Amino acid sequence: MKKRWIFLAILASLVIVWLWDKYPAIKSTAHSILDPSLGVLLNFNIFWGMAIILAVLSLLMTLIQKYTTNQKELKVMKEEQKKLQEEAKKYKNHPEKLMELNQKQFEFMGKMMKESMGSIVYTTIPIILLFRWFGDYFAQEAIKSYRFFGFLSWIWFYLIAFMIFSSIFRKVLNVA
Repeated sequence: MKKRWIFLAILASLVIVWLWDKYPAIKSTAHSILDPSLGVLLNFNIFWGMAIILAVLSLLMTLIQKYTTNQKELKVMKEEQKKLQEEAKKYKNHPEKLMELNQKQFEFMGKMMKESMGSIVYTTIPIILLFRWFGDYFAQEAIKSYRFFGFLSWIWFYLIAFMIFSSIFRKVLNVA
């Protein structure tokens, strides 16, 4: 059942991406919600507005991940993976043993991925809508040439700031 919802969320987000410019209702609905809220924040100050938006977004995503996944199981799997990595370091000169340990690690990675995919159902569509809206916002002629820190485009700033905020919130909130 979980797989079906994940598939539907991903499919819906792809449909949004493909139809964003083709069906004005999708784009205009997103703009009617985000322009008067997040747009005002960005219009006030692009740098701090974007930083605040990304901080809140990464906090929300971290909380969703924390409460939609089995954190105990994920932490146990991470510990097992660490042990396998340490053991692999000991056997770096023994290819056959190293291959066996790598195979065990891949099994854990699959299980971890499966467990952590649950939050995608809740976050994919809002993230896609927000990302498309950012694309439209930063395509405006008046701010098209704006660079964060003088050289980063909005996409790079988004990715870097989001990773930084997510790392901080994952550590503070003890998320696996």
